[in-house]
Amino acid sequence: MARIAGVSIPIKKNLFSGLLCIHGVGPFRAREICSTLNLDIGRRISSLTEKDVLEIRELIEKEYVVEGELRAEVMSNKRRLMDLGCYRGLRHRKGLPVRGQRTHTNARTRKGKAVAIAGKKK
Repeated sequence: MARIAGVSIPIKKNLFSGLLCIHGVGPFRAREICSTLNLDIGRRISSLTEKDVLEIRELIEKEYVVEGELRAEVMSNKRRLMDLGCYRGLRHRKGLPVRGQRTHTNARTRKGKAVAIAGKKK
């Protein structure tokens, strides 16, 4: 297993999908990393040399905010909004959709499983 940015990447995956396992690295950044280091995206993680893994690790560490740092930054942004008491902060606090989506129906991802109300049927 290759260890990049604190994440163990399975050696059976190719480089592109292996980089996607890192929180904060999406398809665009994965391609960008591969093109910067002149690595083939389809190459398997098992075929990478220790030097290649080290180069990837150093590039990600130097250029991008990923994993723990990114999660902490996002949480601090949410906490700041909640402390301000702005509309978005209140929506975060209540666990409702933040960006204007409807909640009469849908929004089950944020609101959780639907709870039946006793005596609702007529």
